[in-house]
Amino acid sequence: MITFVPGIRNAVRALIVENGAVLVQSKAYPGGGVRYTLPGGAPDQGETLEEGLRRECLEEIGASVEILRLAHVADFWNPRETEPVTHRQQVEFLFRCRLPSGYVPQNGPRPDKHQVDVIWLPPGDPRRENFFPRGFGAVLDGSVTNSPIYMGRVS
Repeated sequence: MITFVPGIRNAVRALIVENGAVLVQSKAYPGGGVRYTLPGGAPDQGETLEEGLRRECLEEIGASVEILRLAHVADFWNPRETEPVTHRQQVEFLFRCRLPSGYVPQNGPRPDKHQVDVIWLPPGDPRRENFFPRGFGAVLDGSVTNSPIYMGRVS
Protein backbone atom coordinates (compact mmCIF):
# COMPACT_ATOMS: atom_id res chain seq x y z
CA MET A 1 0.00 0.00 0.00
CA ILE A 2 1.30 3.45 -0.93
CA THR A 3 1.22 6.14 1.76
CA PHE A 4 0.71 9.64 0.39
CA VAL A 5 1.62 12.99 1.92
CA PRO A 6 -0.95 15.74 1.41
CA GLY A 7 -0.72 18.23 -1.41
CA ILE A 8 0.26 18.09 -5.04
CA ARG A 9 3.64 19.41 -6.17
CA ASN A 10 4.07 20.95 -9.62
CA ALA A 11 7.41 20.25 -11.26
CA VAL A 12 8.89 21.60 -14.49
CA ARG A 13 11.47 19.75 -16.61
CA ALA A 14 13.64 20.80 -19.54
CA LEU A 15 13.57 18.33 -22.41
CA ILE A 16 16.70 19.20 -24.37
CA VAL A 17 17.55 16.92 -27.29
CA GLU A 18 20.43 17.29 -29.74
CA ASN A 19 21.23 14.62 -32.35
CA GLY A 20 19.05 12.17 -30.41
CA ALA A 21 20.99 12.68 -27.16
CA VAL A 22 19.12 14.03 -24.13
CA LEU A 23 20.73 16.41 -21.63
CA VAL A 24 20.38 14.87 -18.17
CA GLN A 25 21.57 15.24 -14.62
CA SER A 26 23.51 12.29 -13.23
CA LYS A 27 22.56 11.67 -9.60
CA ALA A 28 24.27 9.37 -7.09
CA TYR A 29 22.52 7.90 -4.07
CA PRO A 30 23.65 6.20 -0.87
CA GLY A 31 24.37 2.54 -1.52
CA GLY A 32 25.79 3.23 -4.97
CA GLY A 33 22.60 3.82 -6.96
CA VAL A 34 22.81 6.14 -9.97
CA ARG A 35 19.94 7.57 -11.96
CA TYR A 36 19.46 10.17 -14.67
CA THR A 37 16.84 12.90 -14.65
CA LEU A 38 15.77 15.87 -16.73
CA PRO A 39 16.87 19.24 -15.33
CA GLY A 40 14.18 21.11 -13.43
CA GLY A 41 12.21 21.16 -10.23
CA ALA A 42 9.42 23.01 -8.47
CA PRO A 43 8.60 26.62 -9.26
CA ASP A 44 8.95 28.91 -6.26
CA GLN A 45 5.91 30.65 -4.82
CA GLY A 46 4.86 33.39 -7.25
CA GLU A 47 6.82 31.99 -10.23
CA THR A 48 5.15 30.84 -13.42
CA LEU A 49 6.08 27.40 -14.74
CA GLU A 50 8.40 28.98 -17.31
CA GLU A 51 10.06 31.31 -14.78
CA GLY A 52 10.65 28.35 -12.46
CA LEU A 53 12.15 26.28 -15.26
CA ARG A 54 14.52 29.05 -16.31
CA ARG A 55 15.71 29.49 -12.71
CA GLU A 56 16.09 25.72 -12.14
CA CYS A 57 18.17 25.36 -15.32
CA LEU A 58 20.46 28.23 -14.29
CA GLU A 59 20.93 26.62 -10.87
CA GLU A 60 21.37 23.00 -12.01
CA ILE A 61 22.97 23.06 -15.46
CA GLY A 62 24.39 26.59 -15.53
CA ALA A 63 22.49 27.63 -18.65
CA SER A 64 19.85 30.14 -19.69
CA VAL A 65 17.55 27.94 -21.72
CA GLU A 66 15.18 29.08 -24.41
CA ILE A 67 11.77 27.52 -23.74
CA LEU A 68 10.24 26.46 -27.04
CA ARG A 69 6.92 24.83 -26.08
CA LEU A 70 5.10 22.57 -23.69
CA ALA A 71 5.84 18.99 -24.72
CA HIS A 72 4.03 16.77 -22.21
CA VAL A 73 2.22 16.66 -18.87
CA ALA A 74 2.24 13.62 -16.57
CA ASP A 75 1.21 12.60 -13.06
CA PHE A 76 3.94 11.01 -10.99
CA TRP A 77 3.84 9.47 -7.51
CA ASN A 78 7.29 10.47 -6.26
CA PRO A 79 8.81 8.31 -3.51
CA ARG A 80 10.23 10.48 -0.73
CA GLU A 81 13.28 9.83 1.40
CA THR A 82 11.29 9.07 4.56
CA GLU A 83 11.06 6.08 6.85
CA PRO A 84 8.72 4.47 6.08
CA VAL A 85 8.72 5.61 2.45
CA THR A 86 5.91 8.01 1.59
CA HIS A 87 4.86 9.33 -1.80
CA ARG A 88 3.81 12.76 -3.05
CA GLN A 89 1.81 13.31 -6.18
CA GLN A 90 3.63 15.50 -8.69
CA VAL A 91 2.30 16.97 -11.89
CA GLU A 92 5.27 17.07 -14.27
CA PHE A 93 5.35 19.69 -17.04
CA LEU A 94 7.95 18.84 -19.69
CA PHE A 95 9.02 21.73 -21.90
CA ARG A 96 11.09 21.43 -25.08
CA CYS A 97 14.04 23.75 -24.60
CA ARG A 98 17.13 24.90 -26.45
CA LEU A 99 20.57 25.66 -25.04
CA PRO A 100 22.73 28.65 -25.91
CA SER A 101 25.23 28.03 -28.70
CA GLY A 102 28.45 26.49 -27.40
CA TYR A 103 26.98 25.21 -24.13
CA VAL A 104 29.21 22.65 -22.41
CA PRO A 105 27.44 20.27 -19.98
CA GLN A 106 28.27 21.25 -16.40
CA ASN A 107 26.80 21.51 -12.94
CA GLY A 108 25.35 24.91 -12.25
CA PRO A 109 26.02 26.93 -9.10
CA ARG A 110 23.21 25.23 -7.11
CA PRO A 111 22.89 21.59 -8.26
CA ASP A 112 20.37 19.17 -6.74
CA LYS A 113 21.60 17.51 -3.55
CA HIS A 114 22.31 14.17 -5.28
CA GLN A 115 23.50 15.68 -8.59
CA VAL A 116 27.08 14.80 -9.54
CA ASP A 117 27.21 15.71 -13.24
CA VAL A 118 25.36 16.93 -16.33
CA ILE A 119 25.81 14.78 -19.44
CA TRP A 120 24.43 14.01 -22.88
CA LEU A 121 22.72 10.61 -22.82
CA PRO A 122 22.88 9.30 -26.40
CA PRO A 123 20.34 7.00 -28.08
CA GLY A 124 20.83 3.33 -27.27
CA ASP A 125 23.01 4.07 -24.23
CA PRO A 126 22.38 1.37 -21.60
CA ARG A 127 22.36 4.06 -18.90
CA ARG A 128 18.92 5.06 -20.19
CA GLU A 129 17.65 2.09 -18.17
CA ASN A 130 18.42 4.17 -15.07
CA PHE A 131 16.34 7.14 -16.23
CA PHE A 132 13.94 8.45 -13.60
CA PRO A 133 11.02 8.40 -13.72
CA ARG A 134 11.05 5.36 -15.99
CA GLY A 135 7.75 6.41 -17.51
CA PHE A 136 9.49 9.22 -19.38
CA GLY A 137 11.36 6.59 -21.41
CA ALA A 138 8.80 6.87 -24.20
CA VAL A 139 9.69 10.56 -24.53
CA LEU A 140 13.43 9.77 -24.63
CA ASP A 141 13.19 7.03 -27.25
CA GLY A 142 10.91 9.07 -29.50
CA SER A 143 7.88 6.76 -29.33
CA VAL A 144 5.77 9.64 -27.98
CA THR A 145 5.98 12.29 -30.65
CA ASN A 146 2.61 14.06 -30.62
CA SER A 147 2.78 17.11 -28.45
CA PRO A 148 1.52 18.30 -26.09
CA ILE A 149 0.15 15.10 -24.70
CA TYR A 150 -1.14 14.23 -21.26
CA MET A 151 0.76 11.06 -20.42
CA GLY A 152 -1.37 10.08 -17.42
CA ARG A 153 0.39 8.38 -14.54
CA VAL A 154 4.03 7.47 -15.10
CA SER A 155 6.11 5.33 -12.78
